[in-house]
Amino acid sequence: MSSQHPIPGPGPAQDVFLPVGGGLPSQIPPRGDNPVQPTGVTNLNPNSHPNSHPPIATNKFYANFLLGDQSQPTWTHPYSVSWSKGGGNAASFGLAISHIDSDQKVLGQPHPEIPGSPDQYFFSPVGIQSIILSATELDQTTTLTTDSLKAFSVNVNLQCRNGPGSGSGSAAAGAGKITFTLLQGMGFVTGRYTHLQPAIQSSVFFRTFTPSPSPKPGVFKYQVTLEDNKSWIVYVTTDDWAGADPGLQLVSNTLVRGSPNFSGIIQVAKNPSAAAAAGEHMYDAGSGVYPTDAGITGSTTGATGQYTVQWTKTGTGLSPNPGGAQAQSPLVMFALPHHVSSFDSGTRSKATTVQLATTTKGNATAVLADSWTMVEPDLPVDMGFAPWTPGTPFALSDVAKAAVSSIAASEVLEDFEAQIQAGLSGGAYMGGKAICKCARTVYTVSALLGDTNLAAPGLAKLKSSFARVVNNSQPHPLAYDTVWKGVVSVAGYPDRAGNADLNADFGNTVYNDHHFHYGYWVHAAALIGHLDPSWLTAANKDYVNMLVRDYSNPVADDPSFPLSRSFDWYHGHSWAHGVTAFADGKDEESTSEDSNAAYAIKMWGNVVGDKSMEARGNLMLAVMARAFQTYFLMDSSNNVQPPSFIGNKVTGILFENKCDHSKWFAGPDYCIQGIQMLPLTPCSGLIRTKRFVQEEWDIYFGDHGVMPATTVTDGWKSILYQNLALVDPKASWAFFSQPTFNPAWLDDGVSRTWSLVFAAGLGGVS
Repeated sequence: MSSQHPIPGPGPAQDVFLPVGGGLPSQIPPRGDNPVQPTGVTNLNPNSHPNSHPPIATNKFYANFLLGDQSQPTWTHPYSVSWSKGGGNAASFGLAISHIDSDQKVLGQPHPEIPGSPDQYFFSPVGIQSIILSATELDQTTTLTTDSLKAFSVNVNLQCRNGPGSGSGSAAAGAGKITFTLLQGMGFVTGRYTHLQPAIQSSVFFRTFTPSPSPKPGVFKYQVTLEDNKSWIVYVTTDDWAGADPGLQLVSNTLVRGSPNFSGIIQVAKNPSAAAAAGEHMYDAGSGVYPTDAGITGSTTGATGQYTVQWTKTGTGLSPNPGGAQAQSPLVMFALPHHVSSFDSGTRSKATTVQLATTTKGNATAVLADSWTMVEPDLPVDMGFAPWTPGTPFALSDVAKAAVSSIAASEVLEDFEAQIQAGLSGGAYMGGKAICKCARTVYTVSALLGDTNLAAPGLAKLKSSFARVVNNSQPHPLAYDTVWKGVVSVAGYPDRAGNADLNADFGNTVYNDHHFHYGYWVHAAALIGHLDPSWLTAANKDYVNMLVRDYSNPVADDPSFPLSRSFDWYHGHSWAHGVTAFADGKDEESTSEDSNAAYAIKMWGNVVGDKSMEARGNLMLAVMARAFQTYFLMDSSNNVQPPSFIGNKVTGILFENKCDHSKWFAGPDYCIQGIQMLPLTPCSGLIRTKRFVQEEWDIYFGDHGVMPATTVTDGWKSILYQNLALVDPKASWAFFSQPTFNPAWLDDGVSRTWSLVFAAGLGGVS
């Protein structure tokens, strides 16, 4: 049975966003009592038929607006926005807009034990209300609702319960509202006003608010300087397109007020001081229009992949004057560094010199275009189940086979069912780690050592354990959540007393870590199906496809799951945090488990013959590698993250607003690095470059490192030495093959069998 893939030659393009087959298995019961219910989402009835409302994209950038008291910020990059709710110097009830320059970031608490004493964390201050888009009618009765919750966009609506005030002219009571369509990378924060009196406010205080010449017919422009010496630009366009003056007047250092009964759009943008003239010209060109949604397409041809983000555009001048200036206005959208480095030539030509700092991903570059296309030229199409690193062919000598066989002969006969069941008692994540470890052991014996007879009992145990889960008879079964629309563990649901533990099963019930948890199971399923194609029954395929659809659904019109719950096609990686409000936004910790989830998709697609899924996994892995090496895994050449931080080598936990060289769980500091290593799979060498691995090893784990691997005595020792195989396979082989090897050094997701074959396959023994 072949363990490697031939490199496909050029051929017809493969669409990577085709639907995943299968339905919802009947053994997964529906539930409408998720312990976290969305706040302010319109047209939501969780107790009705499961398909009565669209799925809600739980792990997306705007989730704080759906949760708790809705007061935590949302980061669109380069801006952040939040509902003021009467706070700040302006005491506004509008939407507060903030942008933090690089020199405003807080860097702190150095690690003196690490060479260079890098800072443990950095973050951007929150609560700086530079510009607030509001209306005189908004007061303490204002409500915030959301609608059109999609993978790339959301509408946020502010409306006063009492309707427009006395100054709103003939507007009907209750008709007045402001709608903000939020998208990642948007160049303007745009408020769509309906029958309200504009109030543009600032808690930083206006120094000047000055009318400027109109950049195009019907668009009014104002230059703004705040008391922090930052420059902003405001554009106003009325619905009637007749050029009626909106009547904006500076009333105080916190308030600019407009004419009553205004309907139209008000747009706000930060003008960077480093490129003020270019910024003003760019914003002028894009004023009057704004994005309302985005779609993504992608394809692969051979080892080259590309994906395109296309925005839907609107503006007050588009409909009545389709051929005018508004229709020709390009969108102003900001790209992150990993986008810019992969732009195709057409998109690159639309990039400008204007940059604004983001919170955790360096400087964003403004692009004047309605779509971007990114190209990944080196998809890992030849990566299979066997050990793999770029440019290193897999080989297993007879000497290596003999040595691995002596260890594998005992490991493959272990009580896998007991190990997997013990893992499942801790939830989907621990059970997934266990079955994936066992599956890699069986695969090694069967496919790489060629002993199918020895592997047969272990394979039978894998099937039996997986059957228990497919039948939903594990200690913490799954349920189909009809509120948010997803498959979740029942561990976090309320007990008979009405108490719910949101941290149970690592927060799976509230959509934490689904790609980590389910990625292990999809990976294991791919190995089982590869070893025994007869296992790929309709029931097993539907179950595994359900897991894939939950965390990585490729289509937007699936009534049961949202598009790409975990993976963020704007950021180039997944977000682990689900549906609990958090002050620093979403976060991602384990880059290795994120990439394992994409690798699992690739290999499951290969095994079941879903070419679109396999191609999507290849493309996701290439995008992840680029993003991780830009933001998370920092070698000495990194010029994106703060120079005083990159000495940590890994970000630790990367939030939307903060990077913290720390971890979510208890344990020694070497776990901060180690959680970025496990599980070691064929995709590890794609994600973790040799330069990075060597630098990290020398600083932390070498004989003269901060925490030498030789001094580690628990299961993390095996993870560190597995990782070493990427740069020094001989040393890794020597560690795992030593006759005095201590089983206490093995993590519960690591086997000596796979560790040895990985090191040997990369050149650890001749």
